[in-house]
Amino acid sequence: MTTSTSPPDTVSGLRATLKYSVPSDEKPIYVASIGGEEARLDLDGEFQEREVEISDGRARMAAAGNDVFHIDREGFSLVSHESAIVDFYDLVAIESTYEIEIMKLVAAATGAKRTAVFDHTWRADSVEQRAARQIREPSAVIHNDYTNWSGPQRVRDIYPAEADDLLNRRFSIVNVWRAIGHPAETSMLALCDARSVTDDDLIRSERRAKDRIGEILMASYNPAHKWIYFPAMSPDEALLLKTYDSSRDGPARFAIHTAFDHPAPPAGAMPRESMESRVFAFF
Repeated sequence: MTTSTSPPDTVSGLRATLKYSVPSDEKPIYVASIGGEEARLDLDGEFQEREVEISDGRARMAAAGNDVFHIDREGFSLVSHESAIVDFYDLVAIESTYEIEIMKLVAAATGAKRTAVFDHTWRADSVEQRAARQIREPSAVIHNDYTNWSGPQRVRDIYPAEADDLLNRRFSIVNVWRAIGHPAETSMLALCDARSVTDDDLIRSERRAKDRIGEILMASYNPAHKWIYFPAMSPDEALLLKTYDSSRDGPARFAIHTAFDHPAPPAGAMPRESMESRVFAFF
């Protein structure tokens, strides 16, 4: 990404460059990498970079309290969450312990009657770490993971026998994102307040992976968008993002977000490593 030369963050935030999609007659394509040394952002379509203001979410929480952000209002929230996991690459521990932890976390945050983890993705800002762990790159394009079609389709894919019953009730998909190993100080996440996003801003886009073709949302530029970031998210915190909600009554059905380059990262900042887990919440 192009790096902004604007001053670093203040109490109000910072200015940085984000990648938007440009509306066209052709459906944009996002090709999901398989991870490893060659992992990179692979897009087909027309895109533009825009410098935007990104406010400091921590400063807002310090001024107004931890409930200043809510998953059902802005579409995301940052919570303290100390996990029992020591090694977040230990798949046995992830399945036996971490999945239970985050199902409880999502249930508490949403009030869901049933939660279920169905996906984990690891990312690293370092080519060396991507090669060593065979993991993916940060996703530096504004997007939301699901659409009105692909959200329900994931339920059908994973619970074919129960799908009709599950889709007759409200459900949402919540991403649980966390830094692993050290605070995230490069390729940090920018999150857009769902109340500042209109349906006309959202662009259905094809998502191609090695095992299936899905659909995500990208976004066109709107000067009304309100962007937020949380500096140096730590491994003892979890960011909850609502990437789909079947209910059309509330302001937050989707949470567009992107990785971005801080214009003045801290000296000695270590390349980001992160893990995101996708969780169904059935009501």
